[in-house]
Amino acid sequence: MTGIDVPDTGNIFNDIVEMMRILRSPGGCPWDIKQTLESAVKDLLGEADELREALEKGDIDNLREELGDVLWGIIFTANIARERDIFTIEDVLRDVKDKIARRHPHVFGDAVAESPEEAMMLFTRAKEMEKNGNRE
Repeated sequence: MTGIDVPDTGNIFNDIVEMMRILRSPGGCPWDIKQTLESAVKDLLGEADELREALEKGDIDNLREELGDVLWGIIFTANIARERDIFTIEDVLRDVKDKIARRHPHVFGDAVAESPEEAMMLFTRAKEMEKNGNRE
């Protein structure tokens, strides 16, 4: 996408993904190696709950830490899925990028939204179209 000024986080993200692969590889961490999709998702949900608690308390330092824990849980879970040949973290990233673009046609397409309410209406319409099998 052009015109969007975003920091280059690719190297850091790739380093974290590689750390996960090392932890789950032979000679890595026995606890990490033992985890399954089910246990990883359970841990991820626990981290998401801790994120909610940090937000509710207004604890910004903890909010940052919990966001990292949720991100780690997503990477962890996606890595297990990759090991099982289900999908990769790249698939997850591509899917979310495409979904965000589809659900914001007023930003990444030709639609116009001049208010938050109009933007939400376009978002909701796009989401409903997806649920009905239309991803245009």
